Amino acid sequence: MRILNPDRRRDDEKGFTLVELMVVIVILGLLAAIVVINVVPFGDKARVVKAKSDISTIESALNAYQLSMGSFPSTADGLQSLVTPPASLSDPSQYQKGGYIKKLEKDPWGRAYLYASPGQHGAFDVWSLGADGKEGGQGADADIGSWQ
Repeated sequence: MRILNPDRRRDDEKGFTLVELMVVIVILGLLAAIVVINVVPFGDKARVVKAKSDISTIESALNAYQLSMGSFPSTADGLQSLVTPPASLSDPSQYQKGGYIKKLEKDPWGRAYLYASPGQHGAFDVWSLGADGKEGGQGADADIGSWQ
């Protein structure tokens, strides 16, 4: 007769104990927390870089518009003038076929870029209000503009 010891496994028993599983789960949880803490801030930085890139593209399109039309679009005509001829255009034949930009992207937070001509910082201003959608702010909430 064989006496069974509950602390000792038989050779034919396979699997992990509850303690072993708990140790692995705790280790995975710690690793996941470290990854999240280190990766999440890069999302905000990436959005800011994307906004700056979009604004640079819009600036190039505005400069091309100005070269062919003789002036920048008015604030009333807005950035849509880069995609389609504005209604206020006196000579539509001057407008570049296909527009000056294929598509107006929204900022990384899903809002339209803002435009003013003349701008407070130059001939025109293009900007995004950042993550919070309000003027001013710090970090990811800060405004991102063509004058920066």
